[in-house]
Amino acid sequence: MSVPNVSEGLGARLGDPLHGPYTATAFVDGRGRISLWSMEAEALLGYSADEVCGTLAADLLAAPEGREAALAARERHADGQGWDGVVAMKHHDGRAVRIALRVRPVHCREGQAGWSLSAFDARQVGQEEVDRAILQALFSQSPIRIIVVDSELRYRWVNAAMERGSAVPAARLIGRRIGEVTPWVNVEGIEEVLRRVRDTGEPVLDFQVRGQGPSDPDREHVWSGSSFRLTDPAGRVLGMCQICVDVTEGYWAQRRLALLTEAGTRIGTTLDVVHTAQELADAAVPELADFVLVDLLEATVRGEEPAPGPVSGQVLLRRSGISSIHEDASEALYAVGEAVAFHPGTPQVRCLATGQSVLVRRLETDEWYASDPQTAEKAREVGAHSLMVVPLRARGITLGVAVFGRNREPQPYDEGDMALAEDFSSRAAVCVDNARRYTREHNTALTLQRSLLPHEVPDYPAVETAHRYLPAAAHAGAGGDWFDVLPLSGARVALVVGDVTGHGLHAAAVMGRLRTAVYTLADLDLDPDEILTQLDDLVIRLAQEDPDCEGATCLYAVYDPISRVCTFARAGHPPPALVQPDGAVEFCEDIPPGPPLGLGGLPFETAERKLAEGTLLALYTDGLIEAAEQDAEIGLERLARTVADPSRSLEQLCESVETSVVPERRSDDAALLLARTRALAADRVASWELPADPAQVAQARDLTTRQLADWDVEPLAFATELIVSELVTNAIRYARGPIGLRLIHAEALICEVSDGSLSAPHLRRARVHDEGGRGLFLVAQLASRWGTRYGRDGKTIWAEQPLSPLEVSSGL
Repeated sequence: MSVPNVSEGLGARLGDPLHGPYTATAFVDGRGRISLWSMEAEALLGYSADEVCGTLAADLLAAPEGREAALAARERHADGQGWDGVVAMKHHDGRAVRIALRVRPVHCREGQAGWSLSAFDARQVGQEEVDRAILQALFSQSPIRIIVVDSELRYRWVNAAMERGSAVPAARLIGRRIGEVTPWVNVEGIEEVLRRVRDTGEPVLDFQVRGQGPSDPDREHVWSGSSFRLTDPAGRVLGMCQICVDVTEGYWAQRRLALLTEAGTRIGTTLDVVHTAQELADAAVPELADFVLVDLLEATVRGEEPAPGPVSGQVLLRRSGISSIHEDASEALYAVGEAVAFHPGTPQVRCLATGQSVLVRRLETDEWYASDPQTAEKAREVGAHSLMVVPLRARGITLGVAVFGRNREPQPYDEGDMALAEDFSSRAAVCVDNARRYTREHNTALTLQRSLLPHEVPDYPAVETAHRYLPAAAHAGAGGDWFDVLPLSGARVALVVGDVTGHGLHAAAVMGRLRTAVYTLADLDLDPDEILTQLDDLVIRLAQEDPDCEGATCLYAVYDPISRVCTFARAGHPPPALVQPDGAVEFCEDIPPGPPLGLGGLPFETAERKLAEGTLLALYTDGLIEAAEQDAEIGLERLARTVADPSRSLEQLCESVETSVVPERRSDDAALLLARTRALAADRVASWELPADPAQVAQARDLTTRQLADWDVEPLAFATELIVSELVTNAIRYARGPIGLRLIHAEALICEVSDGSLSAPHLRRARVHDEGGRGLFLVAQLASRWGTRYGRDGKTIWAEQPLSPLEVSSGL
């Protein structure tokens, strides 16, 4: 039924409080005495029938003037007219009660027999009026859709809002089922809810109904519905009332917020460009699209900054993300990682050229669709019918495009969908750009770091070496790990491994400065503890210049193949692993650990080990053995097991360490240096002690000549005699004894002259008429390398000559 008009008797249709089952009634005879008294009257005023029947009705009036007014009204309405009004009446407990009273004459054959009285509490009558006004407004003026259906789910009552929303007159709705006249909504869902309310009596609140309304068929609407059961006083089910509110705008706003929130948590979990693009695609399916394709500019994938300004002509993009509601992602012609060329006129190129999103509501109507038969065929194959192409822009730079498509959802995209896609893509683009910027810095740091590390370590007679440098995981950036193998005088070699605290370009730059300093200090032939002391001072100065410099650790070892003694010193660095020729492994914990570089004020100490020929030394940084999910002790055990096979080559051992020891998820770089010791045979070394007598210079030349003949290197005799003669002469003339001469036949011919003085030799250029001052100048011209090293008891001046005659002739 439609809502009645007030003039048609709203009180009767919606409930008259003075004409209902709960109305108090009484009968007053012609003499004014009460003759009938209902139970409702007793409940209203508290008097029983026995107490009031036979008494004057006027005595129940609370005020005398009310009684007089009632008597006057009786005289006035003697002609049989009725009367309605509100009077104060006495309650049984003595209080006054305002009563809404309706008085009507009752006639019999003889004439008027008396009056019937209908009474109700006046306060409730006022509330009833308010209730009727509310109901009238709901059914005629409310914008909320309200319907009443019977127990068979047929329309019984609809309000004006429902008539307008359904575009169906009320007369056509009443008596028909919901699905017969509103097929554009989810009828099955609505009827299921109504049956549940009918059968259980429990109301259902805020259930969603989706569909296209007849007044706006091109847009999907969402309604929030609530249903409750209607019963009469006896509990009999009369039907169900359902209220529907159009919440489309709020639904889309909530969906937008939920999608953007989810995008914030799902996109940007790593700093890998392609992985971030894939996260973008995955986060949009299925909420925003049935399939998503993400194509990035080549510069973006490489970490470079794309050229500013619009893109024109044919554009080459790199497919970086694919997601679909179909497991095989059949919508994609190209796989992730493949290059895709887009021609002018395609939505992608139009999007990149203008920087604006492109909405293709229906593919078959777009000019590009008709001019690209391959894409058109693929679209028809997978059922794609609507697209949005949105630029990925962040910080004023266009990084690529994201394509959102529909093939299962029949509704084409509209401007609201595109606004949501733009918000979604703008947030995702910031994550992609963060990954791009990180990739650029990471690549730059790695390039810098690798340029600072040795590319190839030469083969030295003292040791055989192999090495690995493993950058940190992609999210951590480059670090400050380094290693070196440095040649020293006397066929010795220095083994160095270090680790600068921190990551990125800053750590790599600090590492480069420390490595340069180690080169310089190694050329001075300082002891390992003294080198660490000098490095400690350098790091302190660097920290004063740059507070971001947090320190470093270092292990410095010097191995002498003649004595087979290795001298170690470390500054807060993990101890080296020492593998005996029989495979026994130990970590040299007896080497004093020393403080990390940069603390200052604490000394460094050395420890010496005499090593058997073929002993393996493993020097490493903490990134090789430590990780968030792995304790260092576990890493040390794995390292020991891996390097305990002396029969394998060093390259094979490096590969095994890389695959078996290095943690999968590292936040730090890892450096590994393996060195297998060699020993120089005793017959390759000759040494003599000479008295501080000028006559011994000739003796030194003779000893040298005979030794070179024994070694079969006579071509070096002339130059070596000159070097020995000049060095021994200087030692006798300017230093003090004892004087030692040592020749070493290694990969080069090494000549060493030692004395008891600590004075430093100086290379100078003699004038034309000077009789001396040319000794060290001749040595520098004849030798490929020369220098001085200092010990506790004096100094040693050494000079090297290559064994190759070609190199000898070029040196001369």
